[in-house]
Amino acid sequence: MPQDRPSAATPVLSVIGTGYLGATHAACMAELGFTVIGVDVDPDKVASLSSGVVPFFEPDLDDLLKRNIDAGRLRFTTNFAEAGEAADVHFICVGTPQQPGAYAADMSQVFGSISALAPHVSSTDVIVGKSTVPVGTADEIVDQLKNTAASGVDVVWNPEFLREGFAVQDTLKPDRLVVGVASERAEQVMRSVYAPLIADGVPFLVTDFPTAELVKVAANSFLATKISFINAMAEVCETAGADVTMLATAIGHDPRIGNRFLSAGLGFGGGCLPKDIRAFMARAGELGAEEALTFLREVDQINLRRRAHTVDLARKTLGGDLRGKVVTMLGATFKPDSDDVRDSPALDVAVAIYNAGAHVRVHDPKGLPNAERVYPHMDYRSDLDDAATGSDLLILGTEWREYRDLDPTSLIEKVRNAVIIDGRNVLDPHLWRTAGWTYRALGRPTA
Repeated sequence: MPQDRPSAATPVLSVIGTGYLGATHAACMAELGFTVIGVDVDPDKVASLSSGVVPFFEPDLDDLLKRNIDAGRLRFTTNFAEAGEAADVHFICVGTPQQPGAYAADMSQVFGSISALAPHVSSTDVIVGKSTVPVGTADEIVDQLKNTAASGVDVVWNPEFLREGFAVQDTLKPDRLVVGVASERAEQVMRSVYAPLIADGVPFLVTDFPTAELVKVAANSFLATKISFINAMAEVCETAGADVTMLATAIGHDPRIGNRFLSAGLGFGGGCLPKDIRAFMARAGELGAEEALTFLREVDQINLRRRAHTVDLARKTLGGDLRGKVVTMLGATFKPDSDDVRDSPALDVAVAIYNAGAHVRVHDPKGLPNAERVYPHMDYRSDLDDAATGSDLLILGTEWREYRDLDPTSLIEKVRNAVIIDGRNVLDPHLWRTAGWTYRALGRPTA
């Protein structure tokens, strides 16, 4: 349940940018008892959120949004002046996508939001960056503010660590809070903002600007490296006849390694991990430290190779030629419990197989509208049985629970050829083979 505001001195918050990060942060801070104003330049997005409708799928967020709008703690606007004048602490939650044709992050939304906000804030306000940015951004924002009405305003960097599908939980019960500050006052303001979480025992780490900016990209780089490591082991296992899932289980028992992020398969995707490690490499190059991150290039390449390998495996499994075959991709999103198809390995593989001449059907519990907007030429099926009927090959590309729980005995009656590639290593090979299927997976023996 939301907490009551403890006093009239409790700051009012604005959240600039109401995409995935911003909408989640705004609703969760309202849930903690703050008055929150969400700001976005997109009037359609503001209208949708104001009516209590989240324009993307994230578990539990719809209820949180509606409850806090109804309670009067949360509202949305396109008016920067309204937010600047009403709020005391301003969270910057805009996107930092990869630049077209380059590895570096596109920072136009960050600096644009600062320009729009600066004329409307007071000298006692605090601007808090949450977007994932190249190291050095906070200092650039301080310089940007020097010649504006916001000169002297405290800047803080407070990186986000949200996982799609768990964003509400990760905001309300985070495993740590990191704030990069340049003044004691800024630290105290952030302690006030996060007081309910600190009281619950969430670690509160105070750093300088560059350390706070590096925490998110360093964490993502480590996770990406771990995923690509086990996928590199899958390549070795395939040539040696070993089973990468058993290998991962065995090394995961070592407490120095652990078993999380050791699931071999199609690899990582989404709007964060791939672009973050590429932007990190680009920024390291600008700083003259490119040699320190050369390993991330191979991490990226291993990840992309798994997609190409899956296409090759599909071709080999169907006799060397995909032309004229009916292939059903189970999954369009980059991960389950999300409708995000950005850099989705499953969708990437589906497009490659389509381009090789196959008729590709795509099924996904939540991601079909987004997938169809990006790749309108493929065959999207909302009914799983319909998607599988008459298929020559099924590929499990996203590990949704309903795919994990498929009954191979009943499904075999619908397909033309009982062949499946388990791109996420989540199915039981013995169960499927016993039911009459040709089962293939990444990094596992063929029988």
